[in-house]
Amino acid sequence: MKRLIVLAVVCSSFVFAAARADDAPSPEALKAAQELAQVVSADTVNQMSAAMTAQIWPTIENSLAAKIDAATLAELRAEFETSVAAFANETTQASPAVYARNFTAQELRDILAFYQTPTGAKALHTMPKVMGEVMAQMGPRMKTFQQDLNARMIAILQKHGYKD
Repeated sequence: MKRLIVLAVVCSSFVFAAARADDAPSPEALKAAQELAQVVSADTVNQMSAAMTAQIWPTIENSLAAKIDAATLAELRAEFETSVAAFANETTQASPAVYARNFTAQELRDILAFYQTPTGAKALHTMPKVMGEVMAQMGPRMKTFQQDLNARMIAILQKHGYKD
């Protein structure tokens, strides 16, 4: 039954992703989204990469530090940072289509105008850090959440006659 739950979650994510892919944005919205992505991407990608590294690298380092020399560890970290930056860059290159599917051209222009204000500029610079902190708070709680959610879903399945 546990596999059934995992399979259902995985399958539903593919169905929702495919459904979203069919929503073609208007050319006007896509153009506005590309302008927005240009403003958002540079600093955001750097901060996302730094936040991901800060969150993930210590675990990798702790698991390897006693087993390998410092030079190898340094090379691994450099490769990790390069790979994370490339991943973040690649991911953000797809963002205009996502923005354009979820916002109208006018809404995108409004967001872009906001980012050109002092508060908007601060939000652009600060939000990746804020989100990194939020994600860092979620990390330690994720395993307990997953176990609790799984137990609740199994209880519902059992209530309806599905057995493990």
